[in-house]
Amino acid sequence: MKSATIPSLRVDPQLRADAESVLNEGETLSAFVEHSLRKQIHYRKTQAEFIARGLASLAEAERTGVYYTTEEVLGELKGMLDAKRAENARK
Repeated sequence: MKSATIPSLRVDPQLRADAESVLNEGETLSAFVEHSLRKQIHYRKTQAEFIARGLASLAEAERTGVYYTTEEVLGELKGMLDAKRAENARK
């Protein structure tokens, strides 16, 4: 597959200087921008999936009339966490 380019971006000189100031040794500004773009794409996809699951959950609750309190949800999550910690402690 051929590679593509991202449009060039005009920024304030201070923003460029700030970006360059945080580059790791041997890292290029292009690599930094590509990594940042990939992370933002992943974040936005994850956020959209989270919202979709929440809306589906709301629709299911409205359909069935079954709702859970905060205490019930947090209690179940705590139980899952405790079980995982116990499993890890046995290893």
